Amino acid sequence: MTAETPRPGSRSLLIAGGGLPSLALALALKQAHGPALAVTVIDPAGADPARHRGRAYALAAGGRRMLDRLGVWNRLTDAAEPVTAMVISDSRLADPVRPVFLTFGQEAEDERDDGEPFAHMIEAEPLAEALAQACRGAGVAFTTAGVVRATPEAVAIHAELTTGERLRGDLLVAADGARSRLREAARIGWVGWSYPQVGIVATIGHARPHGGRAVEHFLPAGPFAILPLRDGGPLGHRSSIVWTERAEAADALLSGEPDEVLGEIERRFTLDLGALALERGPSRHPLAFGLARSFCAQRLALLGDAAHVIHPIAGQGLNLGLADAAALAEAMTGALRLGLDPGSPDVLRDYERARRFDSFAMAAATDGLNRLFSNDALPLRLARDLGLGIVDRLPGLKRFFIGEAAAARGSRPRLMRGEAL
Repeated sequence: MTAETPRPGSRSLLIAGGGLPSLALALALKQAHGPALAVTVIDPAGADPARHRGRAYALAAGGRRMLDRLGVWNRLTDAAEPVTAMVISDSRLADPVRPVFLTFGQEAEDERDDGEPFAHMIEAEPLAEALAQACRGAGVAFTTAGVVRATPEAVAIHAELTTGERLRGDLLVAADGARSRLREAARIGWVGWSYPQVGIVATIGHARPHGGRAVEHFLPAGPFAILPLRDGGPLGHRSSIVWTERAEAADALLSGEPDEVLGEIERRFTLDLGALALERGPSRHPLAFGLARSFCAQRLALLGDAAHVIHPIAGQGLNLGLADAAALAEAMTGALRLGLDPGSPDVLRDYERARRFDSFAMAAATDGLNRLFSNDALPLRLARDLGLGIVDRLPGLKRFFIGEAAAARGSRPRLMRGEAL
């Protein structure tokens, strides 16, 4: 039995991994079905928000609408910073001037019809804390263990834990990361590769306000993004940086004293934010591309990084994971309300149809953008700068890209549209 004992005839869901998409999935289903669905999150770290400390995410409008529908967003208004403008430049590191080729959100014609920002920047720790508190309040059970093995059967799946406990569920969600052991055990293929780059993340204090403006400098080694955070810190204002650097250069750049590391950041930082201070980090993370050949197996569904890993160039990793959670919650809810098996092949096929193409398209787009911009070949530089300039001069095309970034177009799961399951 799961940690929460279901009433006779009720169903149960097991989620292996306690990341942000996992918590959103657990909360959505528990709110929708109450005691009729027992939900257990299995993770050695439990739901400790501190595991996410130092990370920040660009939350698209679709993800914000989902959190609002789940009753979590009102707990985060003091932690989220609206992104009101995006500025894109392309130059070499030593260039004295960084020409701006594309801007979003600064002219009236670029604004969305509903006036909603196309994204918010939010630090991961308060987001995880709000989701975990809401999950506990809704009755989600947490088990601080790992899954050793999963055994699917015709009508259930059994998960053996590191504690020796054995849990039974109608469905097991593998949300155990890019190197998912559950995915490998289910023999689901994986197409992927490592980039010759690392992602460097840090929180930077600065003396002047950012005004909600995000900046992405495309440099030959990779993009250097400056993302606005809520005001605070010793200098009064803060931003998160996501710095893509060649792997062979990263060690030398980060091995110096803090003042030397800050000096390297200052070389890449915009000049109009005044004095800088290194508040947290930097931390380095390997970058990779990966896509599962299938998002499901018998009684098993992949979620988040277990299903797809993308380059951070567009800041869409969390948004893809939340869309997975919304789509899986919708597919399971459709079955549960008809009294059907929520772990059946039909439900899993619906989930895969809803998510596979979108995940492939985003993975391919971010891979292509990284290859296009992370180089110094003159013909490519001329072509991409011309393309950026054309987009900047076509308001309709700019609105299209804003809609895509905000998850406002296409067939989105109900929760991403702000609708109830």
